[in-house]
Amino acid sequence: MTFEYWFTLPVALVFATIAMASGVGGATFFAPFFMLVLRLPPEIAIGTGLITEVFGFASGLYAYSHKKLIDYKLGITLLSVTVPLALIGTWASGMVEANVLKAIFGMGLFAIAASFLRAPESKEITLLDEHIEKEYGAEKAETCITTRDQEKICYTVCNKNQGRIIAGIGGLFVGMISTGLGELNGYFLLQRCRVPSAVSVATSVFVVAVTALVASLGHFYKFTTYGGAVLHTVFSIVIFTVPGVIIGAQFGSFLSRKIPKHQLEKGLGLLFFFIAALTIGEIVL
Repeated sequence: MTFEYWFTLPVALVFATIAMASGVGGATFFAPFFMLVLRLPPEIAIGTGLITEVFGFASGLYAYSHKKLIDYKLGITLLSVTVPLALIGTWASGMVEANVLKAIFGMGLFAIAASFLRAPESKEITLLDEHIEKEYGAEKAETCITTRDQEKICYTVCNKNQGRIIAGIGGLFVGMISTGLGELNGYFLLQRCRVPSAVSVATSVFVVAVTALVASLGHFYKFTTYGGAVLHTVFSIVIFTVPGVIIGAQFGSFLSRKIPKHQLEKGLGLLFFFIAALTIGEIVL
C-alpha cells in the first residue's frame, strides 16, 4: 500500500456526504471517478466502488435499524432474489469486454439520471402515504411495524411478484455495474407495493446494504485471482476512501434534514446525465 491515492479521502468524504443526503448508492459516484479520473479498468473501478460503498451504507443501516423502520420480512423476501442475481452479475462483469461493461455502466447512469429528474416532490409522497393509509392500512393491513418512537405503521405489500422481478434486475445491476438496486427499489416499494415512504426507504437501505456486501465480496474474491498488483491498487485506494465514507455518511445524514431533497435529486439527475455522456463518449471518441 502507498500514499499515492491520499487525495481520494476528501473526495470520498464529499461523495459520501452527497450520497447519504440524497439516498444514492456511493458506488454511483465512485465507479465513474475511478474510471474517468484514476483510469482504472471498468471491472476494477466498479468492484472498488462497491467495496467502498458498503462501509457508507453500514452507517445508514444502523440508523434505520435503531429507529425500527425496517420491514425485515419484506427485506429478506427481496434478498432471496437480489443476492444470487448480484453474484451472477459479479461473475458476468468479468466475462464482458471492458468497453462493453463501460457502455452498460453509462446506460445505467442515464437510467438513474432519468429516475432522479422524474422523482416525485415531497407533497406527492405525502399524498401517496395518505392513500396507502386509507386503502391498505388499519384493519385491512397485513403488516404492522412499531417504530422506536412508538408510532404504529400498518400497510399491505402489493404486487409482490413484480417486486421480486424488479429487485432481481436491480441485484443483477449491483453485481455487474455496482448501482441500480436502490433506485429501482425506491420506485417499487412506494409506488407499486404501497409501502409507506419511511418504511420503504429503510427497507431499501437494508436490501441494498446486504446485496452490496455480498457483491463486494464476490468482486474481492475475483481481485485475489488477478494477482498482487490489482490487490495492491485496491488496498491503496480503499485505505483512504473507507475513512472518508464513514465520516461523510455522518455529515450526509445531518444535511439530509437541511437540504430540500427534491432540488438535490434534480441536480444529481443532471450530474449523472453529464457523467453518463462522458463515459459513453470515451468509448465512441
